[in-house]
Amino acid sequence: MRRLTTLALTVTAAAFLAACGTSPEPDAKTKPDAKASTSQAPTLSPEAKASARAAAGLPPEPDATTRQAYLDALNAIDPRIIKPGKEDQAVSRGINQCSSIKTTKDEAKLAQLALERFTVDTRLPEIATPETGQKIVKAVHTHLCPDF
Repeated sequence: MRRLTTLALTVTAAAFLAACGTSPEPDAKTKPDAKASTSQAPTLSPEAKASARAAAGLPPEPDATTRQAYLDALNAIDPRIIKPGKEDQAVSRGINQCSSIKTTKDEAKLAQLALERFTVDTRLPEIATPETGQKIVKAVHTHLCPDF
């Protein structure tokens, strides 16, 4: 009786492991089309982008003059705040800071968020002060989201 039980358990375990260990190959009908995976995402119209930004609580993309004034303001605080060749990143981070300005009224918290968002606290610890954070917040608020 013991042999029969042991044999039955062994056969059951082997069948279970065999079933779990392999999966059938998908047939041609279920394989993903290589061309479909390389297709481009649909592009949004400028109006759709502006609508999405507004719905997310973000200001519109700055025009060239506003963008340059903002970048100049950051450079006036410290030219190392903007990483070399990363002006788009600085603008993006500023726009994200606008969402914090819109929802947070605590100035100390906003200054700390700016230091973190612009990675000043980790890259430039010697200038990672509340004053620097407040200057960044002021530059962002003045140039990117004055209506917030």
